[in-house]
Amino acid sequence: MTRKKIQQGFRLALCAVAIGAGLSSVMAAQVPPGTTLAEKQEIVRHIKDEPASLDPIKAVGLPEAQLARDLFEGLVNQDANGKVIPGVATRWQTTDNQTYIFTLRKDARWSNGDPVTAKDFVYSWQRLVEPKNLSPFAWFAQLAGIQNADEIITGKLPADKLGVTALDDYTFKVQLNKPVPYFVSLTANFSLFPVNKAVVEKFGNDWTKVGNLVGNGAFKLQERVVNEKLVLTPNDHYWDHARTVLTKVTFVPINQESNATKRYLAGDIDITESFPKNMYQKLLKDIPDQVYTPDQLGTYYYAFNTQRAPTNDVRVRKALSYAIDRKIIAEKVLGTGEKPAYHFTPDVTAGFKPEVSLLQQQPQAELDAQAKALMQAAGYGPNNPLKLTLLYNTSESHQKIAIAVASMWKKTLGIDVKLQNQEWKTYIDSRNTGNFDVVRASWVGDYNEASTFLSLLSSTHSGNIAKFKSADYDKLLAQASRETSPAALTTDYNKLEQIIAEQAPIAPIYQYTNGRLIKPWVKGYPITNPEDVAYSQTMYILKH
Repeated sequence: MTRKKIQQGFRLALCAVAIGAGLSSVMAAQVPPGTTLAEKQEIVRHIKDEPASLDPIKAVGLPEAQLARDLFEGLVNQDANGKVIPGVATRWQTTDNQTYIFTLRKDARWSNGDPVTAKDFVYSWQRLVEPKNLSPFAWFAQLAGIQNADEIITGKLPADKLGVTALDDYTFKVQLNKPVPYFVSLTANFSLFPVNKAVVEKFGNDWTKVGNLVGNGAFKLQERVVNEKLVLTPNDHYWDHARTVLTKVTFVPINQESNATKRYLAGDIDITESFPKNMYQKLLKDIPDQVYTPDQLGTYYYAFNTQRAPTNDVRVRKALSYAIDRKIIAEKVLGTGEKPAYHFTPDVTAGFKPEVSLLQQQPQAELDAQAKALMQAAGYGPNNPLKLTLLYNTSESHQKIAIAVASMWKKTLGIDVKLQNQEWKTYIDSRNTGNFDVVRASWVGDYNEASTFLSLLSSTHSGNIAKFKSADYDKLLAQASRETSPAALTTDYNKLEQIIAEQAPIAPIYQYTNGRLIKPWVKGYPITNPEDVAYSQTMYILKH
């Protein structure tokens, strides 16, 4: 999910450096001088599903994340381009990428007026990893490398042994179990937002209800009608409240893209989360100034089952990957701005400088010829055609891609492909149990750094759908986590991409774009943020 970019100079601290002190930029609506604003500063935002919870540690996806970013504020935020900017923390420092000290602003307040302190972060982060809380995002503390997170989550240590300390009310110390040069960027994740201990303990599971919820974000919860709307109004105690322009934000959960688009066109919604791909050309023709398809931090790919025949043969996997014409998929089958994926890590990833891959270098005809040779070497041909099953979860878009790829494999390699679509739960079960030959998959980065993609193929990662195991890959991934040089890190990441290309546990197909509709009078939406991190506080409405 979720969707955090940090500058190279910030990512790699080689000596004692005070970071954030020189950052004057903070998250707020930037209204140009002379702008005529609408009298009514109210906005309606579409989310794809009813949020499962408004508790940051119970969030599971984008709907929860969008609400959490308005109701709470973490140590840092992101600007329109995904760059880290101060949130509750005004500055941070490290000497070794393993111990971080955050200085908190003294004017940060909860929506009930109480001060936000370092103790709130200690409590909230301990609460995330406490096993009895069953947080679906507890793993994020492990990914971030917070000291003792693994042992606490598995019940071997109590939560108060987590590597977080309040040195005083406004100084928060984090100890990691290994150097994590991009750690500051991770703290923008919703799972690490602070919550008010007194309120949580007073109301228990009801603390997120209207009238009970106390947050520290720019907005507060005013009204909630399940499956209909969530209404937010400004938090008067927010430290930068004076620069909040919107007076009301309404989130409407609609899981059918076509229905959300209809309501948008009818004037009921100002911003959609998406739109049906089959409407792209018509929308582009009818309302070109309202259609946006920016790059997103995500890759659509096929995973090969490396633990059973026929895809346990690397020659078969490489042949299948080579024979996919990614340009045709991106430009013809989809045709909504997606880019062909020639490596796993998206081009838009912060600090990632990919080397040109074989898939990019050679024309498709040459790749097809190499694919045929690989299949022949693996013992397949006209007299012994390969048969396999391609699994995908039910979706018109997934089906179109599967049909196109199956056609390419049949035409180029003579493969008999059985297409198998399953509903989400069944598909997940099949994927997790390895009951597939080839399976559709995708990954949208949890933070804006190449490791969010490359770590997915480590032998111990739960998201390693291909069940790929490579000692060299694991060793190189561990080495990358210890690097202190940008050049060395780039080298490691490209070597990891080379192993993926050579072993082909997956076949990257295209890089995501994030299609959405935005009314022309809505300004301040961070359309260029690669993780689609959007705070309502940055938005405003023009007179129209």
